[in-house]
Amino acid sequence: MMDKLDNTYDIPLHDIKPLIEVQEYSLYYFIAIITVATIILLGILYLLYRYLRDRKKYNERKEHFTILEALDFEQTKQAAYDLTHYGATFKDDTPRHLKHYELMVEKLEPYKYKKSVEPFDGETLRQIDVYKGMLDV
Repeated sequence: MMDKLDNTYDIPLHDIKPLIEVQEYSLYYFIAIITVATIILLGILYLLYRYLRDRKKYNERKEHFTILEALDFEQTKQAAYDLTHYGATFKDDTPRHLKHYELMVEKLEPYKYKKSVEPFDGETLRQIDVYKGMLDV
C-alpha cells in the first residue's frame, strides 16, 4: 500500500509555471502622495501666516491719510502743524506731489510759530484741498 502512495508524487506536472517576481509600487505611490500633501499643507500654512502677519501690520500711509482727512481747520495753528507733519508722508510719491507739498508748506508758514493766528484764508484752503485731493493710499 505504501507503494501506491509513493507513485503519486512522481507524476510530472507540466502546466505549473515557476514563481515570478511581481513589481510592487504602492509604497512609492504612498510616499509621493504624502510628500505632495505635505508640500501643499506647508504652502497653505505659509499663506495663512502671511495673511495674519500683514493683517495686523501698521500702515503708516493709511493712518496719516485718515488723520489728514479728519483735521479740524477751526484750530488753525494745530492744523498747520499737522498738515506739515502728516503731509510729508506723501511728498515723495511723485515730483508733482513734492511741488504741491512745498507750496502748501509755504502757505502754512504764516500760521505757525505765533501765539495766536487767524483762520486759514481762501488761497491756503484751496492749496490744502488740492494737496489732499492728490493723495492716495
